[in-house]
Amino acid sequence: MATGRNGTAKAAIAGLGITDLGKVYGRTASQFAAEAVRLAASDAGVPLGDVDGLLVSGGLNTSVGLGLQGELGLTNLKLLTQMQGYGSTAGQMVQYAAMAVQAGMADTIACVWADDPLKEDKGGGAAYRESASLPSGWQGLNASSSLYSANTFYALAARRHMERYGTTSEQLGAIAVAQREWAVRNPLAQFRTPLTMAEYHASRYIAEPFHLYDCCLVSNGGIAVIVTSAERAASLAQPAVGIYGWAQAHPGNTFERNDDFGLVSGAATAGPAALRMADLTLDEIDVVELYDCYTYTALVSLEDYGFCEKGEGGAFVSQPGVLGPNGSLKVNTGGGQLSSYYLWGMTPLSEGVIQARGHGGDRQVERHDRVLVSGNGGVLDHHSTLILGTV
Repeated sequence: MATGRNGTAKAAIAGLGITDLGKVYGRTASQFAAEAVRLAASDAGVPLGDVDGLLVSGGLNTSVGLGLQGELGLTNLKLLTQMQGYGSTAGQMVQYAAMAVQAGMADTIACVWADDPLKEDKGGGAAYRESASLPSGWQGLNASSSLYSANTFYALAARRHMERYGTTSEQLGAIAVAQREWAVRNPLAQFRTPLTMAEYHASRYIAEPFHLYDCCLVSNGGIAVIVTSAERAASLAQPAVGIYGWAQAHPGNTFERNDDFGLVSGAATAGPAALRMADLTLDEIDVVELYDCYTYTALVSLEDYGFCEKGEGGAFVSQPGVLGPNGSLKVNTGGGQLSSYYLWGMTPLSEGVIQARGHGGDRQVERHDRVLVSGNGGVLDHHSTLILGTV
């Protein structure tokens, strides 16, 4: 087993399966999930029958569940569970898979996430509307104030950050524009035309202060990874991506008045913990793949991971030469969820694997030994951090 920059990986990602993504119709979420697992096994060069662990998630889609085992024809699994951590789920699945491999529970574990919210006869804005239910009782007071969706709650969080630290819409726009520059180079991205700051400001409001381009895409599709031992992964078809560190954070402040809402995310806890496990410091991270359901989420995560001081995220991202393909900080190199595709935490995870392998093509980062991957769920309620890299 090869030794990494600051330690040895005991588990690794050996396979990556990505279905067609975006406005892809005629397949169910469960079918996307099954296809993604098959693609991941093929990518790793292992027979599907070698998979003896399966971690499954469909986000809010209940059709992706334990029945996926039967759809794949897998028997005698040693590990099977359905997981839900919202946008932190993908990172959590990889963490549990790594622990299971290290403990000897299973040898070849598939982690898969899939969804099919887009329908041919409906716009993207309606994709999650039918699955949402308005709260009742005292929590109905939020809905009566038009606070009943992720858009509105995150807009409230962003506004608090703006009021406290002077963050501006122009600074949020810098993130959207920079990530589009990366997406132009990504053949998998849904948006591959450049975005100007003028176009960003001219786009309609979704929930003030969020413009259209502050908000993530809506996508159909599925992504899976195969987790196995680092020693075995090194002998398989693809460059092994070591899993060096991980951590979670669950603040538990949902719908409660607290001083930190909108100002601090779980990255402040999970980031340092994952780096400690990997025996790394932040300046040894080469690539950063953030969960960017909104531009604001990317900004507050950069602050909380420590790439800049708290409250200085806006000034930091808007500096020339920081973000984008020519920037000093390689963030969301595929375009992220804002411009590439929205597969919850599988979006940053998949790009992290691609970069660590050196398979990024026109967007490949020269230094990619260590990659930080984040997942964010709920309204800053759940967070996962992974440290991946070459072995």
